[in-house]
Amino acid sequence: MIQTVDFFTPVVDDPYTFGQIAAANALSDVYAMGGEPKIALNIVGFPNCLDPSVLGEILAGGADKVKEAGAVLVGGHSIQDDEPKYGLCVSGFVHPDKIYKNFGCKPGDVLILTKQIGSGIINTAVKAEMASDAAVKEVVTVMTSLNRKAKEVLDGFPVHACTDVTGFGLLGHCIEMAEASQVTFSLNVRDVAYFDDAVSYARMGLVPAGAYRNRGYAEGKVDDGGVEEHFTDLLYDPQTSGGLLFSIEPRYVEKVLDAFEKKRMDTKVSVIGTVTEQEGRLIRLH
Repeated sequence: MIQTVDFFTPVVDDPYTFGQIAAANALSDVYAMGGEPKIALNIVGFPNCLDPSVLGEILAGGADKVKEAGAVLVGGHSIQDDEPKYGLCVSGFVHPDKIYKNFGCKPGDVLILTKQIGSGIINTAVKAEMASDAAVKEVVTVMTSLNRKAKEVLDGFPVHACTDVTGFGLLGHCIEMAEASQVTFSLNVRDVAYFDDAVSYARMGLVPAGAYRNRGYAEGKVDDGGVEEHFTDLLYDPQTSGGLLFSIEPRYVEKVLDAFEKKRMDTKVSVIGTVTEQEGRLIRLH
C-alpha cells in the first residue's frame, strides 16, 4: 500500500480549477511510485468570510479529478482557516516487485521528463498580470493533467528510478535522485521542454521566491557550465503538479517515446539528459 498526503493554497483564481490542480498534485505521488490510487480523503482549510459555494467548487474540482484517476473519494476533514487550503490524503496499491523508487539510476541511463517545466514562473507572470492567454491556458492544462497516462506507459518498460517533479524544482529532484543513486546527471538545458512563454518571462525576471530557495539548497552540487541564468532559473523553478522524471536504459528510449506519442499526452515529453559515473558535482549542465 502507498499512502501520501499533499495540500496547498490556491495557485489560480478559479476554485474548481484549483481543486483539480490540488487533487492532481496529491495523486501524483502514487503514480510516481508505480501505483494506482484507490481511495482519497479531502483535506480542507476554509475561511468563514468566503461564500460556501466557493468551497463547493473546490471540492467538485477535486472530486472530478479523483474520479478521472479511477479512485473513490470517501470523505475528509475541514477546519476554519484564514486562507483557503485544499488537498488529498490518497491511498493506492502497487505490486511489491514493481515499486518505482527515487534511486537506482545506472550509468548509461537516459533521463526522460513527462511534463514541461516553468509553471512557477508562469504563475508569477499571472500574478503580475503579464501572462498571455495562451500561457494561462497551457499552465492550467499541464497542472490539471494526471500523471496516469505517463505511469501507464512506464508499466511496459523496466524503470530504474522515478520521481515526480514538484516544489524542489527539476534540479532539486535531480539532485535527490543522483545523490541517492551515487551517480552524476548530465543535463542538456535546451533539450528540456519548457512552457512556451516561460523562457521569455524568466529573462524578464518573473521568478518566484521558491526558485531562489531551491538554488540555495543546491549550491555546490550543480556545475552550471556557464549556462544562461534564465535557464537555471527555470530549472530551479518550483513546480505545481509536475511530471514524472525517470531513468531508463537507452535501448528502450525510442519505444518509450513512441508509446507516449500513441497515448496522445496533453503535455510535452522530453529526453533531458543522461546518467554517468559519479564525478565531482551531482549535476552537470550544458
